[in-house]
Formats: sequence, C-alpha cells, structure tokens
Amino acid sequence: MDARAEIGRRIARQRRRRGLSQAALAQLVGRSESWLSQVERGLRSIDSHSLLVQLAEILGVDISQLTPSETGTETVKYEPVAGIREAMTRYGALPGVINARTNGGRRPSLRWLRHEVRRANSLYQAARYDDAGRLLPGLIDAAEEARASCPAAERRTADALRALVYHSVTMTLSRVGEPELAWAAADRSVAAAEVAERPVLAAVSAYRLGYVLIGLKHASRAEDLVLRAAEALAGSSRRAKPPALSVRGGLYLAAATAAAARFDRATTDRHLRTARGIAEQIGQDRNDFWSAFGPTNVVIHEVSAAVAFGDAKLALSRGEPLDVQRLGPGLRGRRAQVLLDLARAYGQQRKDAAAVHTLLKAERVSPELIRYDARTNALLTELVRREHRASTPELRGLARRAGVV
Repeated sequence: MDARAEIGRRIARQRRRRGLSQAALAQLVGRSESWLSQVERGLRSIDSHSLLVQLAEILGVDISQLTPSETGTETVKYEPVAGIREAMTRYGALPGVINARTNGGRRPSLRWLRHEVRRANSLYQAARYDDAGRLLPGLIDAAEEARASCPAAERRTADALRALVYHSVTMTLSRVGEPELAWAAADRSVAAAEVAERPVLAAVSAYRLGYVLIGLKHASRAEDLVLRAAEALAGSSRRAKPPALSVRGGLYLAAATAAAARFDRATTDRHLRTARGIAEQIGQDRNDFWSAFGPTNVVIHEVSAAVAFGDAKLALSRGEPLDVQRLGPGLRGRRAQVLLDLARAYGQQRKDAAAVHTLLKAERVSPELIRYDARTNALLTELVRREHRASTPELRGLARRAGVV
C-alpha cells in the first residue's frame, strides 16, 4: 500500500473511532465530503502539513498516527530536560521526611528561594527557555530540601514556594514540548498548594495543569478542570482582589484554548467574552502569578483561537493592530506568540512572503520560541514544501536555524 492510501486508511479508522461521519469531519476542516472520501480511499493526497495537524487534533491523536514518520515534524530537543527529570526523580528530601535526623545539609533560605523563583519566571517570560531550564534543577532540589527541613512555623511558606517552583517547571516544560514531565510538575504544584492552604495558588496550579492537559490532547478534561477552578475562585472571599481576578481571567482563557482545541467555536467565544469582561473589570494589563493577564492578553488569545479555527481574516484583523508594547518589556515570549499566530494566519492565506517576514520578526524577538514551538515548526515545514525562492529567499536559513531542514 502506498503512502497516500495508508494515510487515507488511518484517517478513516480514527474518524470511525471518534464516531464522526465523513460529512462532519470534512466540515470541521473546511473541506467537502467528496474531498474527504477521496482522501480516505487513497485517491487524493493531503499536500498541506497544517491540514494534517488539524486532522490529528480533531481526531485526538498524534500526527504520527496518521502519517508515516517522514511526514511529521520534530522540534529541536530541549537539552535541559535531562537535568530537570533527574532532579524530579531524585527525591533527595524524602529521607528527611521519614526521619528529620537525616537532614544533615544546610537548609536553603526561603528568601533566596523566592528570589530564584522570580528569576526563573523572568527568564521564561523573556523566552530564554534554555537559561530557565538550567536553573530549574537546583530550584527543585532547594524547594524539596526547604520543605523537609524548615521549622513548623515556616512550613506553609515553604509549601507555597514549592508550588511556585513547580509552576515554573510546568510553564517551561509545556513551552518546549515536554508535556508528560510537565504533567508531573503540575501535579506536584497542586499538592503543594493544597498543603499550603493557599486557595489562589491552588487556582494557579489548576491554570497551569489545564494547559498541560491540552498539550496531552485531553482538552475536555482541561476545560472542565479550569472552569471548576474559576467557579470556586469566584465564590471565595478573595474574588474581588486584582490578583484573584487575574487568575480567574486566566482560567477562562485556558478554557477558551481548550474549547478551541475541541473545535467548538461557540464555547470558545463564550469563554473569551467572560475573560474580556474580567479584564475590563481590572482595567489594565497585569502579571499576577506570571500570567500576564489583562485586555491585551485576551486579544492575543482571540488571535490564537481564530487561527485554530482557520479564520485567518479574523486573526489578522485582531492581531495586526495589536499594541504588544503594553505588555511590558519582560514579556518577550508573549510578544513573539502574537507574531507566530499572525505568521500562521498568513500561511493559511498562502501569503508565504508575509508569513516568512513575520516569522523573521518573531525570531528577532525570541529565537528559542521559534526553535521549540511545534506549530511554528509545522508552518515552516509547509512553507519549505511549497517554497518559491524568489519571493521567500530567507526561508531556508530560517528553517535551518529552527532545525526543520
């Protein structure tokens, strides 16, 4: 069986497993039922990598389950992950939990730990993922040791800092394509926030975990989790304070992202409207718990959602006039994300020169995000496949630097 027929057979099998008709799946990807029928029978090939990605997302599978391995795209390996994994599996503080007399080392300063968490998060938001990753193993060790060795009076503070450390780990690993290890970190952050008895911190943990679940293709579970957390936070005594409002708004943005991953546009729009209302209530862009929540971030998510639905016109109309300078100088990753989404929108319109130009702008803001972002790698792969060198002379160099060719 040739590659075209094999891809068609796999799509048909996964479609039937999801209980979708050909008409329903074709509508979700913006194609005709006749087109999908020809694809599934091996009579027609899929020449767009982004369309393969969209099919895989709708069917809830990895793209490798639809295509031969040479059709997929792999992101650059994240080297610091080995050190993070080693620190998370070392459990160096466990003997001290069992028997306090085994704590022979020097107890980490909680003030120092708080400072280092801020540094790691600043590196993350500056899109310096390699530097952040190299810092995290030491923070994991310090957080675990501090919790095991601190006096009883400082235990809740140590637990809160432990939750914040694992927030940072979760954010970084999610961004660089390590969702399984990110899930373990997010789970630890939830447990630490619960023991610390910090409701808002627990809500932040749910926010981080929600994005991890989306990355693991569990969008429905993610949406349910973050909505329950948002409702619980709305009913707490802290609901009117700006940090709690920021977290609640971020939870609705996560819910919108999850609904977009399910290709449910009406629900996505409803969650975005709720987040927009909270942002208007706050009245400014904030960065509580490193969430960058505010009116600007709501628009950024509107752009991302429009791209997810293939609505390039809406994405460009919302994203092109957006003033990302309102986000503050340290939020380079968030600025670059807008450019990446705009590039994807241009790619959907087959305006390849504009897409490459926008990707080059994003690279100047954050070269590491270009390397590690899977969807950007997919876009670059597609651009290279239909390359017209006269109009996109810088594409090959950009793709090479991103590890695509």
